Amino acid sequence: MIVLNLEEVVKAYEKHLAVDSVSFEVPEGSIFGLLGPNGAGKTTLIRIITTIIRADSGRIFFKGDLLNHKHPSRIGYMPEERGLYKKMKVGDHLIYLARLKGLSKSQAKESIDYWLEKFEITDWWSKKVNELSKGMQQKIQFISTVVHEPELLILDEPFSGLDPINTNLIKSEIRKLQEKGTSIIFSTHRMEQVEEICEHIVLINKGQNVLEGRVSDIKNTYKQNIFQLEFDGRIPESVETDLSIIEKAPNRIRIQLEEGQDSNVLLNQFLNEGVKILSFNEIFPSLNEIFIRQVES
Repeated sequence: MIVLNLEEVVKAYEKHLAVDSVSFEVPEGSIFGLLGPNGAGKTTLIRIITTIIRADSGRIFFKGDLLNHKHPSRIGYMPEERGLYKKMKVGDHLIYLARLKGLSKSQAKESIDYWLEKFEITDWWSKKVNELSKGMQQKIQFISTVVHEPELLILDEPFSGLDPINTNLIKSEIRKLQEKGTSIIFSTHRMEQVEEICEHIVLINKGQNVLEGRVSDIKNTYKQNIFQLEFDGRIPESVETDLSIIEKAPNRIRIQLEEGQDSNVLLNQFLNEGVKILSFNEIFPSLNEIFIRQVES
């Protein structure tokens, strides 16, 4: 099943083409990475998906239906630039935002109490937003985004301002929401976070999608037949001279194999020479390396 399907979406501002015929699909129940450098068109795409602005052309489908004004109530959006009213009390603010998403006052109160208790912050109810730290405000923003149990959750830099403990807390809740069936679009510049939690990605550059697919498939496509060998002792010079060594350190080397060269044959060669092997594994490029390669090409 596909929760969100974009077909040839275009958006221009005067002479600037912000989104140029972008197409991609977000699988239902997945954590999907929306990536790209600053100015790539990510924010414009998110605003189109949430119906804040309209595309000039192209089509967007939400669970098979053409995107319309009713769908935002089924979407939760946490923007990078936070939108909390600083002088409102936390409880009143969360109820107000939940009511905007269609919840009754009693439904809103029940859901908010659940999340405040889960985060162990029930005593924040009467605090004003401007009395909270940036990290605390981030938690409130997250609660306001999920309070109505959206089917699609869009998170733009959700860990900004959070310490490592609270980052892990939010990550854990994101995974739990996914396990319950929520589809999640995750936009960030932090490639290590994408590798950790995303299954699928699309890379946007200069308004166009230049890379899309499962993270594992993409990394496999861009691999360069590089293997790392960790060993105890030393490698005989007779073996070492036949290798294409691209990196060498005490008790560790990285070797690049030629196309079609069998890594098992290489491994057996080491074993036959009496090398005490501690580990032998293929090195895949990081998403950050692939990202830079694609954007700079």
